[in-house]
Amino acid sequence: MHKSLRVTLGQHSLAGPRSVNQDFHGAVLPGGSLRVSKGIAVALADGIGSSRVSQVASAAAVRGFLDDYYATSDAWSVRRSAQRVLSATNSWLHAQTMRSNARFDMDSGYVCTFSALILKGRDLHLLHVGDTRIHRLHPHALEQLTEDHRVHVSSVESYLGRALGAAPHVEIDYCSWQAEVGEVYMLSTDGAYAHLDATAVHHALAQGGDDLDEAARLLVAAARAKGGDDDCTVQLLRIDELPSADAAQLQTQREGLAIAPPLAPRARFEGFAVVRELHVSSRSHVHLAVDEATGQQVVLKLPSVDLRDDPDYLDRFVLEEWVARRIDSIHVLKASAIERQRRHLYVAMEYVDGQTLAQWMIDHPRPTLDSVRGIVEQLAKGLQALHGKEMLHQDVRPENVMIDRSGTVKIIDLATAHVAGLAETAREHRALAIEGTLQYTAPEYFVGRGGSARSDLYSLAVIAYRMLSSQLPYGLQVTRVRNSIDVNRLHYVPVRHFRPDLPEWVDAVLQKALHPDPAKRQQAVSEFAYDLRSPGQEFLRLRRSPLIERNPVRFWQCTAVVLGTAVVMLLGLCIAGH
Repeated sequence: MHKSLRVTLGQHSLAGPRSVNQDFHGAVLPGGSLRVSKGIAVALADGIGSSRVSQVASAAAVRGFLDDYYATSDAWSVRRSAQRVLSATNSWLHAQTMRSNARFDMDSGYVCTFSALILKGRDLHLLHVGDTRIHRLHPHALEQLTEDHRVHVSSVESYLGRALGAAPHVEIDYCSWQAEVGEVYMLSTDGAYAHLDATAVHHALAQGGDDLDEAARLLVAAARAKGGDDDCTVQLLRIDELPSADAAQLQTQREGLAIAPPLAPRARFEGFAVVRELHVSSRSHVHLAVDEATGQQVVLKLPSVDLRDDPDYLDRFVLEEWVARRIDSIHVLKASAIERQRRHLYVAMEYVDGQTLAQWMIDHPRPTLDSVRGIVEQLAKGLQALHGKEMLHQDVRPENVMIDRSGTVKIIDLATAHVAGLAETAREHRALAIEGTLQYTAPEYFVGRGGSARSDLYSLAVIAYRMLSSQLPYGLQVTRVRNSIDVNRLHYVPVRHFRPDLPEWVDAVLQKALHPDPAKRQQAVSEFAYDLRSPGQEFLRLRRSPLIERNPVRFWQCTAVVLGTAVVMLLGLCIAGH
């Protein structure tokens, strides 16, 4: 039985001598799939005392963060989701200041400090700006996990160096670590933490028992008793249970679904009428079917019965439809709109009436540069849609690209995708495993450096190179790479060696996209597609390639002629000397 994520939360706030409490706090403890995909969030903000509207800023920061974080894509990582939300909040707060009289005195504007903890899966994520604090409780100490963004002018004078709303842009501190059952964390404002220590926290927890609200109230009272006269807020978070290491969103999605039986033409299955078999392999069975309710043609993919006990395979199987439902691009295969309850495990995707890019390449062995550009540009748009959701395809190859009868190019087979938001539940967040076909896989995967969006860019460039030449840019050298020395030995074969009719700058663009070092490639797939259409001076002002690169055969032929001539001349001189 898999364990779930369980915590206990307590919080309390007390205003200072002013009638308005400029602190604001909140938390969201969702249930079900939302707790798995987004986790539990606790947030705290503290307005600056010099502003009469900073309580508005504090409330907006906490409410906006807790509302908007849970509205972000569950494909995004916690860091990306949280920082995007906080950046938007910061911009809004600063804009409110600039629209008011406070634009002449920023210390009276919509400004606040902010700290938050997000517990997702087995990991804690910290977001922070300003001088609110997050502590971890130890037997004899409070470990401060945040850094105070306060600039000290003297021993008695200081000011905030960073805060939400203080400037158009703000840098948000972020870190993450693995949580442990039984840990207690405290979020607090300066009116509380300045007067509290580990002994006080342990005493309050002992008195409050399982009622952490009472423990938080006792801590606020203790801080006030020790001379604290500012607004005072304390939040306590205790981790009671963490999910099993293998518990994941995809696993919960497929739980309770039976493995489907083999299907035959004209069979009825879950509201579909099977038309014919499209593809069968040791990993899946793919059929063309018609939704009996709408008459829509769909592709049904069923998992192999032989792999029904392989949880990793089953998670990957479910992943394809999960990814497709979160991508809105004409160039990425869409999931079927069917939403009815399922009894069996299957994937329903749109049917593309056309051919694979692999077949197109057979039919067009010597395509024009313009036709290749058109395909690359469409593939780049599809990959860009994936990358925008922090997803990597990881298996971009001609067999995973469909071209329909109207010429629209679509990326298919999303089961190998790496999704940042899902990977956070695993120990290793990076895309390390080689999921794709070796000939199209970027060198960094082979040396264990992990993949990135530039790895998909590399695969796209291999496709472009192969469409133009029917060859691979490094032959089979990449598949034998095992260390950095092997990477440095990779030798790019110019595409003009096979297609001398192409402009020289094409090789320059391709060679950059295919560079063994991902940092030296174009920054994005869209940049590569643009360079292939409109090369800049970087590619146009290149020196003419040496003959050995442009035509190795002719180079060695010429070399042989020169050496042969030299030998004949030397023999002649030797004979003349005798």
